Amino acid sequence: MRTHTLLAGGIIAALAFAGAGTAQSLDRRVAAAPDGTVRFSFAARPGVCGNGHNINIQDSRNPDWESDCEAGPVRTVLTVSGGKVSRVRSYVGGRWRAGGTGVTDLGTVSAPEAANYLLDLASRAPGGSNEAVFAATLADSAMIWPALVRLAKNESVPKETRRSAVFWLGQAAGTAATASLDSLVGDPQGDRQIREAAVFALSQRPKDEGVPALIRVAQTNRDPDIRRKAMFWLGQSDDPRALALFESILTKH
Repeated sequence: MRTHTLLAGGIIAALAFAGAGTAQSLDRRVAAAPDGTVRFSFAARPGVCGNGHNINIQDSRNPDWESDCEAGPVRTVLTVSGGKVSRVRSYVGGRWRAGGTGVTDLGTVSAPEAANYLLDLASRAPGGSNEAVFAATLADSAMIWPALVRLAKNESVPKETRRSAVFWLGQAAGTAATASLDSLVGDPQGDRQIREAAVFALSQRPKDEGVPALIRVAQTNRDPDIRRKAMFWLGQSDDPRALALFESILTKH
């Protein structure tokens, strides 16, 4: 078991190092661009589509309807001055207009590379960047939840961007995302607003993951306001486990 654990840790570290390297490469290309706009494209994850203006995230659970929009690519535009990015805009579908003076087109980059770069950009942009976080969530084949956790915990990042990271962490697939949200809620040293955002994000997880986590928060968290938030979202869940909790609490009183 120990050998497997060490091996898994080595693989994760290697992947993290590789991701950081590719993001740095894109970072260098952006920093080297002249003042103006820098644009690049990358593959969109399944369920993401657009018409060049609106971006839709389709619900694959709906068997009766499918949007008639283009499944990518994601087209990201950066406003750059002095090698620094001041604005991020993203589109899905459509096509680029012909580039003129002050437009640098980096072409198509790998989706994981783009996601790593955008989340790194969000972590160091002076005013934060919800747009960079959102664009990263659109990338295909990119495991972004570890970076979202780091972003949510980074107190040097503006609070609005940290809340955005928590929200999208709540949309991420996998039990690891739920465990990370649970950890954010339970951190007594964490920012109150970030912890409350994590409670909400837990309420957006699949019920088999989110409801047990919210019940633990409601029963064990030392912060009464956080417990009340958990109770509120449990009340919205229509889950029998939540009803059983309420009944247990009321009968004790």
